[in-house]
Amino acid sequence: MPYKEKTIEKKYFAIGEVASMFKVATSLIRFWEGEFDIIKPKKNRKGNRQFTKEDIENVKIIYHLVKERGFTLQGAKDMLKNNSDQLKDKMEMIDSLTKVRAFLVDLKKNIS
Repeated sequence: MPYKEKTIEKKYFAIGEVASMFKVATSLIRFWEGEFDIIKPKKNRKGNRQFTKEDIENVKIIYHLVKERGFTLQGAKDMLKNNSDQLKDKMEMIDSLTKVRAFLVDLKKNIS
């Protein structure tokens, strides 16, 4: 059986990496961390924030509500408090549809 190398996945992401994922300033991520209880990055000895994949998913939900859907911060907090499970399901659906769309666009490009 041939040797198959394992893919290395990061456990923690720096605040700069998270900010670049969403194309926002690091100050906005720090602000959201103070405003929303669901974002709780670990801090190392130097005080640098270390975001997990779960933290990034929560930032993604907040980004969707505030930046894409136009909710106020209080509206986003209320939505997270009342419908957090529905929001996570909806975000998973959006992600999978986006991947399907990208696949179809790529397929169309290769056919042409």
